[in-house]
Amino acid sequence: MLSLSRLQSYCDQLLRIDEFEDYCPNGLQVESGEQVQRLATGVTASQALIDAAADWEADALLVHHGYFWKGEPPCIRGLKGRRIASLIRDGISLLAYHLPLDSHHDLGNNRQLADRLGIREAEPAAEVKLLWQGRTGAALSAEDLAALLEERLGRAPLHLPGGPLQIRRLAWCTGAAQGYIEQAAALGMDAYISGEVSEQTAHQARELGIHYFAAGHHATERYGVQALGEHLAREFGLEHRFIEIPNPV
Repeated sequence: MLSLSRLQSYCDQLLRIDEFEDYCPNGLQVESGEQVQRLATGVTASQALIDAAADWEADALLVHHGYFWKGEPPCIRGLKGRRIASLIRDGISLLAYHLPLDSHHDLGNNRQLADRLGIREAEPAAEVKLLWQGRTGAALSAEDLAALLEERLGRAPLHLPGGPLQIRRLAWCTGAAQGYIEQAAALGMDAYISGEVSEQTAHQARELGIHYFAAGHHATERYGVQALGEHLAREFGLEHRFIEIPNPV
C-alpha cells in the first residue's frame, strides 16, 4: 500500500504543478482515505466514472478534468455535491492534473498524442508553452491525415480546409485549444490539430492558409492520464485501471 500523501507529493513534483497558472487546483482535490493500492484513471470525474471506479473498489481516482474550476459556484451542492458525496461514501480520493498533464514532456497529452499519430521530431513550440510541433513521416493529403486521426483515435475529425495540398509540418494542442491556430500558422505549419472548434475557426483556417482538424476534446486527452497511471503502477506497484467513459465531444 502507498500513502495518499506520498502519491500526491510524487505526482505534484513529477508534473511540476507550481510552474502553472491553471483554471483549477492541481493535485489532491478530495481526500477520502489514507492508503492507495488500486488506482483508477479517467479523463473527467463524471458520476459515471466515479461509479465505475467504485465498482472496481478503487482507493483513488486520478483524472485530467476534476472540480473547482475558476468562475464556477463554490458551493458543494447539486451535481458537484452528488459527485463528491459519492467519492467520500465509497472511500475514493480524487486527484486531478490539468495543464501540467497536457504539458509533461514524456507523459503529457501532447506527447502521447504525437506518439499515437507517429509524428516525428515532436517538441514544444518555444513561442507558446502548450503548443507542440513536428513533422509527418511522409507528405500527407488532408484526407490522409483525417483518416489517420480517425483510425488512431476512434473518432472522425472535423476538417476545416485552408492549407496546402500536402501536409508535412503540423502543430497540435489537445483539448479546447482551437485559439492557438494563429500561432500555429505563424510558425509556418501546414496543419493544426486540437480537440474543439469555434465558429471563427473556419474563417481563420481559410484566411491563415492552414488546415484545421478538430479531433475531439475527449479523444485527444485520453492518453496522458493513461500514461501517468501506468507510470505510477510501475513506480509503486499499484493496481491500475483506465476507465473509458465514452464522450463524442
